[in-house]
Formats: sequence, structure tokens, C-alpha cells
Amino acid sequence: MKTPFLRFALALVALGLALSPMQVEAQLTMAQAQAAVDAAEAEARANGWNLTIYVADAEGVPLYLRRMDNAPARTTDIVMRKVHVVITTGGTSGAYGAALAAGTMDSIPGGIHYEGGLPIMMNGEIVGAMAASGARGSEDAQAVRAGLVAIGADAIR
Repeated sequence: MKTPFLRFALALVALGLALSPMQVEAQLTMAQAQAAVDAAEAEARANGWNLTIYVADAEGVPLYLRRMDNAPARTTDIVMRKVHVVITTGGTSGAYGAALAAGTMDSIPGGIHYEGGLPIMMNGEIVGAMAASGARGSEDAQAVRAGLVAIGADAIR
């Protein structure tokens, strides 16, 4: 049996929910991170590259890391530093390197300027970052782009 006070409280809660739209930010899921890494690894295997592939959420919190057989150990540190640059700048790690070379951007502590780190954008919003390392920078970026396409992320220019 509902008391008048309980009915009143429930009515207030319902009214509050109706008047304030819920803000739901896009969020990268573990399933998306794994699917992106799977696709990037398939691209790497098709080209004979041994990569380390890493995905983090928009806060830079790790979601998924995979080091393929024969990928050099140092690539683990490199992918983390590429993702750090992406999260810090909102752009690609390659664009960061170009800006450093042009003198239009200051150095980011712990940052790395190699290609292969890209933001993960969904509906125009950055929801994470993905990086690969172990091949040439352009090849790392190619593998990452394959991963982004696989999860339907916005195209990165």
C-alpha cells in the first residue's frame, strides 16, 4: 500500500526525470575495442607486420592491449605514448609530430611523434584513442584505420 508521502515522492522523481533530459555521452565499449584490435591485427597479418595494438577510452584509461608474436617489446611503450598524445591533443600522433617539426606546438611530456596513433570518433565525439607500433608509422596507421572502420568510427583525415 502506497502512503500519500510515497506517492508524492514518486511523482516528484517522475517529474524530475521528465523535465531534465538524461545526458548520455558516447562511450567506447570493451566489445568495440576488441573488434577494432581484431581488425587491426588482421590487417597487420595480411601485410606481414608484427604489431602491438592498444585502445584506450576518452580519458586515456586502457581498454585493450595486444602484442602480436614477434612484435618488439618496446612497441608496448610506444603505443601507450602514441595514445597519450592523441588523448592530450585530440589529433593524430603524426599530426603532433608535424606540428612539433613546424614549431607550432610545444612538446608533450612523455609524448611521441610517430604516426600510428589516432582518435576514435563516434558521431563527431572523441570516445577513445587507438595506436599500433611495430611497422613503419604509415603502416601502423593503416592497421589502426582498419580497426576504426571495423567498428564504424568516423573517418579520420
